[in-house]
Amino acid sequence: MRAMVYRGPYKVRVEEKDIPKIEHPNDAIVRVSRGAICGSDLHLYHGMMPDTRVGMTFGHEFVGTVHDVGSSVQNLAVGDRVMVPFNVYCGSCYFCARGLYSNCHNVNPNATAVGGIYGYSHTCGGYDGGQAEFVRVPFADVGPSKIPDWMDEEDAVLLTDACPTGYFGAQLGDIVEGDTVVVFGAGPVGLFAAKSAWLMGAGRVIVIDHLEYRLEKARSFAHAETFNFTDYKDIVVQLKKETDYLGADVVIDAVGAEADGNFLQHVTASKLKLQGGSPIALNWAIDSVRKGGTVSVVGAYGPIFSAVKFGDAMNKGLTMRMNQCPVKRQWPRLFEHIRNGYLKPSDIVTHRIPLEHIAEGYHIFSAKLDNIIKPLVVAGQS
Repeated sequence: MRAMVYRGPYKVRVEEKDIPKIEHPNDAIVRVSRGAICGSDLHLYHGMMPDTRVGMTFGHEFVGTVHDVGSSVQNLAVGDRVMVPFNVYCGSCYFCARGLYSNCHNVNPNATAVGGIYGYSHTCGGYDGGQAEFVRVPFADVGPSKIPDWMDEEDAVLLTDACPTGYFGAQLGDIVEGDTVVVFGAGPVGLFAAKSAWLMGAGRVIVIDHLEYRLEKARSFAHAETFNFTDYKDIVVQLKKETDYLGADVVIDAVGAEADGNFLQHVTASKLKLQGGSPIALNWAIDSVRKGGTVSVVGAYGPIFSAVKFGDAMNKGLTMRMNQCPVKRQWPRLFEHIRNGYLKPSDIVTHRIPLEHIAEGYHIFSAKLDNIIKPLVVAGQS
């Protein structure tokens, strides 16, 4: 089969690999029809994530058709169209029993925090991902779901990470009716977080970024007010002015490890790898939320130290909530919103890239060329 293969920072290519085999009776093999490149994949591409090994296939957002199933699989059959959450999880451990699928205790021998994630380094379990023609899906009776007949395949692929993660970011904010919500980052997760904030009763939604074409999308897709932080000497001061000098009720960090805006912090994190992620967006969130407010973090960070202003968070009495999204927990409500016409996830898709051209796709997405917001990977026939 053809698969994207990592060869080192900024080096990916398509190679022939063996089609994965059933390794456990509860495995399924899925023939991928649509995948995606995620902003989180860029952290891998840029060498930000520890233990990203040469030869690994990335891709934690994918849908496709069941090609084979293990002997104990009961909920899926060959030929079923399925959507697969980015979380690999067992469904029965202490954490899964509490809905914390992203913190499963049985699927990742290399970490005490995150569970398993497809195509996201050996820090997250070492599972090959879906930027390939085929992928092995463990615990096939637990994670994947059949794509509803009424759902478009491109909406389904965005429900495997980006859309639920944005929704989860708004959910973690405990938004109440009338709240002012600020979202840092106008990438796919930030766009979905902003859109979701309205669904949860926000009275005002503001999105911050430095790329004008992404801010335009935040206005058209999420109906948000927008600010380009490069237009202001201090974006935190501007946000205070916008909120009667109190601060926002809820701030969502949808940027994560490669936040720009402070040269020294960006270099020490993104270039020298001295931090687990550039803390700029998170520190702006802490500074721009009101006292007693809530900071929600769904931007991805690495496992090592980051210079976060924790003293300020403590002294302001902030609630800080964060996690990798437990995707399947969000699906029932998101299915409802999509079917009722309140949300169309595929509206943010800007590029459809054949698998054989994925190296170019990574370059375009990394360099933010051609007004790219969300690239899908066309791996095979629908």
